[in-house]
Amino acid sequence: MLSQVVELIEAKGKFAITSHRRPDGDSLGSSLGLYWLLRALDKDVEVIMRDPVPHAYQQLPGAANVRVTPAVDDSYHAVFVIECSDVTRPGLDDLEKQFVVNIDHHATTALFGKINWLDSTASAVGEMIYNLCKATGVRVTKEIAECVYTALITDTGSFHFSNTTERTFKVASELLRTGVKPAKAAEAVFASYPWSRIQLMGAVLSTARRDSTGRVALLRHSLEMQHTAHSSDEDADGFVNYPLTVGEVEAVAMLRESEPGVYRASLRSKGEVNVAKVAEKFGGGGHRNAAGCTLRGTWEEAEERIIALLQDAVERANGLADITEDALVSSD
Repeated sequence: MLSQVVELIEAKGKFAITSHRRPDGDSLGSSLGLYWLLRALDKDVEVIMRDPVPHAYQQLPGAANVRVTPAVDDSYHAVFVIECSDVTRPGLDDLEKQFVVNIDHHATTALFGKINWLDSTASAVGEMIYNLCKATGVRVTKEIAECVYTALITDTGSFHFSNTTERTFKVASELLRTGVKPAKAAEAVFASYPWSRIQLMGAVLSTARRDSTGRVALLRHSLEMQHTAHSSDEDADGFVNYPLTVGEVEAVAMLRESEPGVYRASLRSKGEVNVAKVAEKFGGGGHRNAAGCTLRGTWEEAEERIIALLQDAVERANGLADITEDALVSSD
């Protein structure tokens, strides 16, 4: 709970902050926002991550101070774990030996911390960090504001995902008053990609298919595509959203091959279609309209399983009978 987090911060002096592997805008923005909050309180704090800061977020205040390490190799009064479904997501050895504070806004997150502050009504963990500023009496500086604003725009899809609320806009408004420039922040995150992203995008989007109803779409992202494009994992961020721009498409899965026979599935949906419930079937989780999980098997086996569940999710959302047809057809 928030009050427990505040009490811990007031009582202790040395902290670390971490988040999941392949950090994104919310995980990094929130981690760095918390970093500046704790610095304002004269705490000894560092941000540690298993993976480096992606190019799109290297402009965030404090990003250059993120320490990349495979393990929690120091002693802290507490380690704040940001936006992780379980204690293994950061990929850091010996993390479980620390006093862990679990901070997340996903309803599917396990209660793995000694303190668990979960708020599924928050649009992003960044919104929770803003609330923590208010609770601790820390002034929202420009550094904090730029980090939290990046968390908001990435996890809400620039304020058009269903997790966007009136409170989200109120927080964003307060952040702008500190000097955040929306156009500059958006350009840094969404318009600073390398050319390899374009090459990878062409390969991935060429695999786009829909099921026989036209309401469920699928994308493949193979290791071969990535190698050919000379691209990195982060270059594919956001590809899964493109099929949702088609009016009748209500759910999308993009399967990214992480190693032969293992696929990281990114799931997206519109309206009431709950892809978090689909992800839970495979040990994953997330939000109703944005979730992820890991699948194993051949491409065909993994696609068949995920498509069948997405079809069921679409039908449940529309209050219709289960679809029995699961054959994939060309999107054209």
